[in-house]
Amino acid sequence: MLMSDDEMMKSVLRQSLHRGRKNLRWKLSGLDERSLRWPRTPTGFNLLGALKHMAQVEIVYFGDTFGRQWPNPGELVTNADIDLDPQADWCATESESTEYLFDLYTRVADFADEIIDSLSLDSPGRVPHWPDGRDETTLGGIMVDVLVELARHLGQFDIVREGIDGAAGLSEAAPNLPEDFDHDAYLERLRTIADRF
Repeated sequence: MLMSDDEMMKSVLRQSLHRGRKNLRWKLSGLDERSLRWPRTPTGFNLLGALKHMAQVEIVYFGDTFGRQWPNPGELVTNADIDLDPQADWCATESESTEYLFDLYTRVADFADEIIDSLSLDSPGRVPHWPDGRDETTLGGIMVDVLVELARHLGQFDIVREGIDGAAGLSEAAPNLPEDFDHDAYLERLRTIADRF
């Protein structure tokens, strides 16, 4: 049976979302709790906090936007939480372990996938925190928005993870990096070129 254009597009978007989620988990694997929590930039970007942020993004964009309630309200970062701490959705608290946040992210992905499966790409939604007049959207629009957000943060994960222990690459299955490559010589060549400016 042939798929319609909308079904094919939804399938492509869903596969991209699944691949991004899988790569995000991979970028966090094998690190200890301290390494995952340690702030890596002057603004406090940290890997575990970014995982928490992405879980909250999917809860809001797939849940609230389409009138679906997250079943465990105590796990939500609320507006009141943000009023007390503007970075509340970016900070893993002491009681939120890596295991717990990985589990949350998995459950949120399942929740989002159920919503995606139950709606068509043109199903209307309203993003509660977007400005009036620009808050109307569709499932297709939200899937693209979440993919853009995920891709942006995966780029941050890539750079931060490489800085921690040298682990790098596009994905576990396809690193997309040259094998048997002299990185030291390459870095020296780049430094030599940069020093000319």
